[in-house]
Order: sequence, then C-alpha cells, then structure tokens
Amino acid sequence: MAARLDEIARQAGVSKATVSRVLNERPGVSPRARSAVLTAMDVLGYERPNGLRPRSSGLVGLITAELQNPVFPFFAQVIETGLARHGYTAVLCTQTPEGAGEDEYVGMLLDRGVSGILFVSGLHADTTIDHSRYRGLRRQRLPIVFVNGDIPGLGVPCVSCDDVTAGRIAARHLVELGHRRIGFLSGPLRYSTVQRRLAGFRASLRELGLGHDTDDLVELSPFDVEGGQSAASLLVQRGATALVCGSDLMALGAVRAVRRHGLRVPEDVSVVGADDSPLMSFTDPPLTTVRQPVQAMGVAAVRALLDEIKGRPARAAEYLFQPELVVRASTRARWASHDRNAPPEPVL
Repeated sequence: MAARLDEIARQAGVSKATVSRVLNERPGVSPRARSAVLTAMDVLGYERPNGLRPRSSGLVGLITAELQNPVFPFFAQVIETGLARHGYTAVLCTQTPEGAGEDEYVGMLLDRGVSGILFVSGLHADTTIDHSRYRGLRRQRLPIVFVNGDIPGLGVPCVSCDDVTAGRIAARHLVELGHRRIGFLSGPLRYSTVQRRLAGFRASLRELGLGHDTDDLVELSPFDVEGGQSAASLLVQRGATALVCGSDLMALGAVRAVRRHGLRVPEDVSVVGADDSPLMSFTDPPLTTVRQPVQAMGVAAVRALLDEIKGRPARAAEYLFQPELVVRASTRARWASHDRNAPPEPVL
C-alpha cells in the first residue's frame, strides 16, 4: 500500500498525505489536488474505491422482484418511462431464485457508476435481514429509494401502498356480502407488507365482530400460483367461504384449488386478489381485487430519487398511497351459514 501511495503521489504531483486523504474521503483537499489524485489512479490502472467512482448522469439502477408477478413489470414500465422523461436510463435487474441476488446487482450497478438505485419489493421489505447493506450505500452518499417496504430510522424515502387499509377493505367487502368464515392467504410473514395486510385484515374482522378464532383461517405460503393453491386448499377444507389473497397470482391459485374441491367461484367460495395486475379483468371469473396504485407510486418514486440525485432530498419518510377495491365477478353475496335461505347478517 505504501508503494502504491508513493506511485500515485509522484504521478499526481502531490504528497502521500494528500493521496491518503483523498482515498479516505477526508476534508482538507482542494478540488484540483483531488482531481489530480483520481486521474493518477486511472492512468496507473488502480481501481477507485466505490465512493470515488464516477457516476454516469444517465443511468439509474432498478432492482425488482421476479417478473412472474405482472405487477412488477408494470412498476418497471412506469418507472422506466418516468426516468426517460428526465433523461435517465433504467438498468433493470430482476431477482430470481436461480439468478443473481440483490447484493450482486448492487455491486454491478456501482461498477457502472449509476446515479442512484430504486428498490422495488426487494430485501428491504424482509424484516429478518441485516440492513447494513443499505447503511453502506447511504454512507457512500448514493441516492436510493424504496418501493413497498420501509426501514424506519434509515433515512431512505419509501413509497408504499397502504397495506393495512388493503387488508381492511378486502375483509369488509366479504363481510358485507354475508361471509363469516373468511380465510387469509399470503406470502411469508417475514415481509413487512404481509404483516401490515394481515394486521388490517384482522383489525377489520374485530371491528365487525368476527375477530374470534381466526388463526385457523390464516395460511402463509410462497407468493405464486402454486403457493396460493396450496394455502387455499387448506382453508377451504377448514370451511372458509371466502378468501383474501396476498397477490393476484395467489388468487388464481386459490380459484384453481376451489374448483379441484368440486366447488365454484363465486357461488361457493368468493376470492379477492391484490394488486389488480394487468389482465385480471379477463380471468375466469374476472377477479375482484384490491388495486395497488402503481402508476402514482412509480411516478412518486422517480420524483423522490431525482430529488435525491439533484441534492434536493425529500423528507426521509414513508409515503403511503391508498388502495382501491375493484369488484368483479369472483365475489358474491352468501346466505348466513346456519340458514341458506336467509339474507346476509347485517354488518355491525
């Protein structure tokens, strides 16, 4: 290291102490001296530390969960379009079980000198992981923004759907239709988005006088069609007449499970999805779902990141966007379970 400092100092025409201050990002170095040291490193073929690498003004990293769920391509489209309008190009990085993970993508993006990174439903939503990876990015002064999955105290802007409200309105809709055995199925509980939606679901049932004995009507499984089918099968066997699902893909799996039990949707079991992914109005039956405001959220996330890049950071807070219940043909009124000829019980 000492030999390298000597070589860089000679090439730059400065002292070793100046080189050391530049490499450690310490104050007290003039812009001219700093530029000379960095140029000397480039000429000599030494790799700059991450914090000293030049950032392209035109590239922004966009790290998303797998694209199997149609809501993630929708987010990517909105964000890429928003960035392009401001002269930035999104570098899309998709996480898959067999492919590169988030940390590998972050390293690649830093090597490419991106101006910032947007994380959509990534590891930041996992409450069990070490968040030091994001603290490191903040120390490097790299602008970052989260979508769906706030980390309190980190100082990173986050744009989220109000999952508590989403769970509430799905449960209320089914209770108003006369359902009393309402099942909840979603992804693993370690994700903050799942925790919030389940909390809203349970709170709504309590408020409507149905909060007792609901634990047997909650099933958590992978966020995909197969996970939805497996969880829904168990809930239907326990007597659920309606299902609140954590994603539209899980809802499609739930519909399949209901039919494999010889039942019909919605005549025997009502199903509510989440997100209102593209094409959900064309499924059989068209899916009732809780729409996530992807367009507004994507635009807000781009704006927050650009403000960070331009040195006008927004307040480091979570910005909640309200979901909307979209009623289609996968839900219908059900008579009270004790008398199939009676009208639904009134909602308290």
